[in-house]
Amino acid sequence: MDQDVWILLDTETTGLRPPVYVVELAAQRMRGWSPEGPSFRRLLDHGVEVPPEASRINGYTREILERDGEPPLSVYDAFAAYVGERPLVAYNLSYDLDEVLRPEWERLGIEPIGRSGFCALRLAQRLLDPVPAGNCKLQTLRQFYRLPERGAHTALGDVETVADLMQQVLRPLTLERGLRTWDDISAFAAAPWFPSRIAFGKFKGRPFREALDDPSLYAWLEWLAGSSNPRSAEMARWYMQQLDVEAKSSGREAIVVEPASSETAGLVLYVNPELEALRRLVASARAQLADLEADYARERHGVDVAQAQLFALLRPHYQKRDALRLKIQYRRKYLDTLLTAGEEEAEELTPDYEDARAETEREYEEAASQAAERQPLSDAEEQELTALFRKLVRLYHPDRFVRDAGKYETYLRLTQEINQARDRGDIQRLREIAGDPNGFLLRQGWDSLDFGDDAQLAKLRQLYGTLQERILSTLEELERLRESSEYELYRLSRERAAFLQEVADQQVQEIVAEISALEVEARRLAEEIESLTEAKCPIED
Repeated sequence: MDQDVWILLDTETTGLRPPVYVVELAAQRMRGWSPEGPSFRRLLDHGVEVPPEASRINGYTREILERDGEPPLSVYDAFAAYVGERPLVAYNLSYDLDEVLRPEWERLGIEPIGRSGFCALRLAQRLLDPVPAGNCKLQTLRQFYRLPERGAHTALGDVETVADLMQQVLRPLTLERGLRTWDDISAFAAAPWFPSRIAFGKFKGRPFREALDDPSLYAWLEWLAGSSNPRSAEMARWYMQQLDVEAKSSGREAIVVEPASSETAGLVLYVNPELEALRRLVASARAQLADLEADYARERHGVDVAQAQLFALLRPHYQKRDALRLKIQYRRKYLDTLLTAGEEEAEELTPDYEDARAETEREYEEAASQAAERQPLSDAEEQELTALFRKLVRLYHPDRFVRDAGKYETYLRLTQEINQARDRGDIQRLREIAGDPNGFLLRQGWDSLDFGDDAQLAKLRQLYGTLQERILSTLEELERLRESSEYELYRLSRERAAFLQEVADQQVQEIVAEISALEVEARRLAEEIESLTEAKCPIED
């Protein structure tokens, strides 16, 4: 594998509904597991509209493609020269090659380029199973394994992320399995396979290997193997074959399970000692979750600090602009009421205006007070966050309390307190909870909870599943945060100290221009009111 040369590619398109047009094509020539030479990237202008739902994901519009795109035939001539006869690999090869590129080449009258290689997604699914990140979405794995940020939802960014994933994560796993050649890896990725956790039905989320201990699960697989649905039957038969091979190869003694019904009569199961393995998985999941929670807390706090600093720079201008907007709003109301209901009713708006103006000023004072409290975390505080979350993740186990309504409500309250403290960057509150969880609950007047781990296999499986769900949700929270415009402002402000002041200066120019226009409108309305009433405008500062 180390000397094989192949092409890693990705596309961005106009969407999923045919006809599908490629708007960005990117590729990287690989030698073994490493990029070799320059990458390939082109935008394509097919002269078609880009649906809004596709544009929201990849950022491309018809105007951008008309400006920066190239004729498709020209792009594919260059791509053919870049690829030659090398095999093509993609993260979901059946989509990029079979559903997008080949139909497009046929539509354009182009001969197929390159040849089909293996699917990097299928390889990842098999090597990572059961997926610790919760799913094999590319950006989820990038976050989970802390790979470099490359530009999500761009073809070149995704190509670079797949290359990182293969080098840093998948390559060691192929070596562990003895997959050393291109043919070995291709055959492994293409072989029949189903995820170790059942994906649907009443046993959804259960590892299929638990059928070695669970008669009802084993019976369900037997029933499914005889299903009229070819795909479901194929999956069940594959699971049954794996169970048979594992039981025989392990040399475990068969245990005949007493039949609970005719459905399980004569069923033979095998001992599956996995308690220690599950304990290790739980410990690993807790460490991963602690790191993610600490990362989110640090970055969310940094975003809030940057927003607070920007607010402090812009507050006088914002406040003046909003005061003018409020004044114009009430002068227009005054005029409307004056013309339709008379002067006395119009004058009743004056106290309402005074109240609204006082409320706006109060809100600004409160926002300024909150902004002043947002201070950057010290190096020691940032380090402490991980240590705190290593204690706090031991509290995540909702399944333990779900059958006791009172305790479950307490658990939800506690989780809410932790999440709110995390979002505020309130280290003191996190210290208080992590140091003595039940002491904290007692001070709130809530029920105490037992946070100890169960030694039972089923309970550990449940705990591991809960931790995996929490890891995935935290990854998604972190991804949403990092994709926000507020995070981009925070990131750039860390790279360059003067950045926030530059942003503020630019926004001040825009706000000052808006204030000038508002002042003109406010004067015009005052003059109109005064001309009608022959008195000074009552809606004043």
